[in-house]
Amino acid sequence: MKFNALIGSSILAVAVATPAFAQDEGAPQRDAFGGEIVVTAQRQSERLQDVPIAVSAFSSEALEAQQIKTPSDLQLTLPNVTFTKTNFTGASFTIRGIGDLCVGTTCDSATAIHLNGDPLFSTRLFETEFFDLERVEVLRGPQGTLFGRNATSGVVNVITAKPKLGAFEAAAEGEYGNYNSIKGKAMVNIPLGENAGIRVAGIYLNRDGYTKNLFLGNRFDDRDLYSVRGSFRWEPTPDTTIDFLASYFHEKDNRTRIQKQQCQRDPTGILGCLNTRRDNAPFNGNATFTAALTSQEFLATQGIPTAFALGSLYGPDVYANTTIPSDPRVVNSAFTPQYFTSELILQGEIEHDFGPVSLQVSGQYQKVKLNSLQDYNSNVADRSLYATGLATLQAGANGAFDGILPGFSNYLAPVAAALIPDGPTGDLCTSQAEETGLGSFGGNSICGPNSLQFDRSDQYNSSWSAEAILTSDFDGAFNFLLGGIYADYHLTENSYYVNAFPIDYLSGVLGAFNSYANGLPPSFLGSPFYRNNTDDLKIKSYGIFGETYYEFNDRLKLTLGLRYNHDEKSVVARTALASFLVPFGQTGSAFDSPFVVTYDADPGTAGNQLFQSRDVSFNKLTGRAVLDFKLSPDNLLYASYSRGYKSGGINPPLSPIFSVPESFKPEQVDAFEIGSKNSFDNGKLQLNLTAFYYKYKDLQLSRIVARTSVNDNVDADIYGVEVEGMVRPDPDWLINLGFSYLHTKVSGDSFFSNPRDFGGGRSDAVIIKDITNAANCAVAPGTAGNAAGSNAFVNFVNSEINAGNVTGLSGGAGLQPTTAFPADGGIASTGAFSICQVLQGYADAAGALFDPNGIEVYSAGIPVNIKGNKLPQAPNYKFSAGVQYTAHLGGDMTLVPRFDLAYTGDSYGNIFNGNVNKIKGYAQVNAQIQLNGAEDRWYVKGFVQNLFDSNSVTGLYVTDQSSGNYTNIFTLEPRRYGIAAGVKF
Repeated sequence: MKFNALIGSSILAVAVATPAFAQDEGAPQRDAFGGEIVVTAQRQSERLQDVPIAVSAFSSEALEAQQIKTPSDLQLTLPNVTFTKTNFTGASFTIRGIGDLCVGTTCDSATAIHLNGDPLFSTRLFETEFFDLERVEVLRGPQGTLFGRNATSGVVNVITAKPKLGAFEAAAEGEYGNYNSIKGKAMVNIPLGENAGIRVAGIYLNRDGYTKNLFLGNRFDDRDLYSVRGSFRWEPTPDTTIDFLASYFHEKDNRTRIQKQQCQRDPTGILGCLNTRRDNAPFNGNATFTAALTSQEFLATQGIPTAFALGSLYGPDVYANTTIPSDPRVVNSAFTPQYFTSELILQGEIEHDFGPVSLQVSGQYQKVKLNSLQDYNSNVADRSLYATGLATLQAGANGAFDGILPGFSNYLAPVAAALIPDGPTGDLCTSQAEETGLGSFGGNSICGPNSLQFDRSDQYNSSWSAEAILTSDFDGAFNFLLGGIYADYHLTENSYYVNAFPIDYLSGVLGAFNSYANGLPPSFLGSPFYRNNTDDLKIKSYGIFGETYYEFNDRLKLTLGLRYNHDEKSVVARTALASFLVPFGQTGSAFDSPFVVTYDADPGTAGNQLFQSRDVSFNKLTGRAVLDFKLSPDNLLYASYSRGYKSGGINPPLSPIFSVPESFKPEQVDAFEIGSKNSFDNGKLQLNLTAFYYKYKDLQLSRIVARTSVNDNVDADIYGVEVEGMVRPDPDWLINLGFSYLHTKVSGDSFFSNPRDFGGGRSDAVIIKDITNAANCAVAPGTAGNAAGSNAFVNFVNSEINAGNVTGLSGGAGLQPTTAFPADGGIASTGAFSICQVLQGYADAAGALFDPNGIEVYSAGIPVNIKGNKLPQAPNYKFSAGVQYTAHLGGDMTLVPRFDLAYTGDSYGNIFNGNVNKIKGYAQVNAQIQLNGAEDRWYVKGFVQNLFDSNSVTGLYVTDQSSGNYTNIFTLEPRRYGIAAGVKF
């Protein structure tokens, strides 16, 4: 026996995508689209319907027929599978309710992505389009034994077409579509004698942007990419196969990472957005840290003249008079996005059949680069509100304050020169997102008539892995598989930046006053933008695994597998935002400033810069057991148990410092599954049924704290059913159907604070917007229901701040009494602007004066129990159907029309559920018609995807309180249509 190494460690089963007819044992199987189905379940050749596990396999012919052009299109056919873009240049491929809910550089993917059986790290594979593939496999369910690094939800395995020996082949396709889309694909297969061959394939795509920008009159979210792949195969002996592959992907365009923002506007500015629904409305800009730290209220507490302020927290905000277009593909932005990514993959594999055993050894090297910039608020700020502050800065730079502050103009002049070089009515200069941390004050700026706000996400990483697998092929009842894998991942740069003109302004003005007051040289606060930076992440992982197979007879078989997993992670990271003084004229890096204080390995230590170094390790034993029974050659029953595992990780440092767990635990899922696979009437009807139950422990969930994603753990229960069917009444008709039901819920008591409602739904609480950092906290009485006590306490503390009675703070802040939120906002608490740390001090000293059981300040919000809530990205129902007909024309030509419908049911984009987090169910319809020439030598087709131009939401992400609590949404791509023609040689 020679097992097929192209599959890696895949486990294939029949799916709607690959219906197969009943055939003789050992005969080649083909799907309904003519593509060959290679079945190497458990590393041995098997009939498709004999594999006791749920997997869908798409041949290249099936991918083309069903218009599965990208990995995201897989969700339109597969049961219990969804796909959405996510907030930080990533995506979540969710299987059976388990997706990438963990966000961060040390998070592993829940769905393992493999290329030819080798695991990929931080891959950009989901950003290109499929070309020249042998097939794509999607394995549903946790992998306890065989696949690369463990995954809790399943595996997507992309298998590229390999060189064919002894034959020359070539193919090409050209396509033109709406949005001025031009795409070309080509392949050439060249034999090198009888025992070797090379294959080269590539794709190029260029199209205009989906998104119309009304403010600048341009379009963005375009694509300009190419990918090339070269493969070499050599068979020096009949029992030995050697494969090499090199692949490169490159994209550089104005593609958007964040598509649209929605908000139920909070007129108070305490939350930014309310908690009932998602409107096409701007968030309240007074809720942001840029507004708080440049406000009259905050500057007054610092003893800085309020004339320097860019506004008041009780006055109009910079977005008060703006509008948000209802069309998710229409925006107003003063900043054009930039996007670049590339990925290099090198693979090698040797397979030798010794007779009773076969050995496969494979290795892979991968290098990824990513850089993305985009408008942070997707709106244009009203700079007229800055007029007084900018004029005051210019006057100070010209010496207006030198009479009372001798020489102060020397401190303000470099600030004005860097930020408003043409005066207060001229261009505004915003720091670039760059590595030195000097920003505008080091000459690294973007200047223009508008106040800019944008973010940047970049990443550079490399990895390699090696795997060896030994498989037996004995004649008796017993066989085995034994293997090991080692993977090494090194991330050398991962940064997330937030840049805005008000950050530059506060960095310059506060830095000038701070350095002047302390007798230091003129300085600014570095960095003049937010940067969370991981500059050294190392992951080392190995696994040792094995399976045994025992056939009691021709009908009953038992599979037992075990795997030992070991993962080590170490990280060096830091975060900075106006954290330390940097003298003007500083060169090199802001972190070379003499005023930087670095604290290492202690996130609880206050300092001018937080620098973190941590490491963790995890060990886990997993495995699976499967019992399958053949009722007949075409009817199979099976029952299985498997344990899935995903390693834990390290939370990043925060600025300002909040109390969050330093690390998060590994995930573990115990999965129970039963299934039945059936083929009737010589393959005219095929019906597969699956039911499963998951007991989930320590599911990893992300939340935003201080502009940074941190992760926690909860337990969950998941169960569901899947039905896949295919009907082919005659060879020219094909009908495929799919249905799934999914139920998910958080099990056990799990208490978390809702970022949209820090009061936890309590009417006796007061939600505070901290004017020193724009974070929220909550104040509540020790006696439940004593709303009067908590409100009186906050009002008293604010009066103390206003009067200048708080040590270290000047008076005159003008903080106002608590206020109610709008009745339709879903917030039962009242709210106020204040300072959380001061509230905590007064609560400790005098809380009993306002409540007999004291006053409590919740720095992270009042937690609520999310027990029973549904998991995000887990729709309750999915349904898909497809039909095609082959009409035979003269000259052996055929005309094949096809129609596909996919419906995805309701789900939630956030663990707190509720209407504001609801993602409504949606449908997508695709259609195409293709004319095929004789012997399929040429074809012409017309196609349309998303026929009804649905803008349905596929995912959402809630930002943090200091950004305004708005929601980023991600939708289906708009309607695309076009024509294509291709030839084959």
